[in-house]
Amino acid sequence: MTAFVFRKSSHSNPFDECVEVATNMPDAVAIRDSKHPGGPILRLAPAAWADFRDALVGGRIVAAPRA
Repeated sequence: MTAFVFRKSSHSNPFDECVEVATNMPDAVAIRDSKHPGGPILRLAPAAWADFRDALVGGRIVAAPRA
């Protein structure tokens, strides 16, 4: 079984809180928290990932303010 190969954005520095994404599998895109690489993984169908990514880039999803 092939493992997910995760990567972070080139815009992140090593200390940022960010997500890592794996796109090396044809049937799934995996997302995880960079602070907890052994933690849960969110698996999405490639089409669902594309919709989510497009919504982020298009400003239809915005980050909640930090407390």
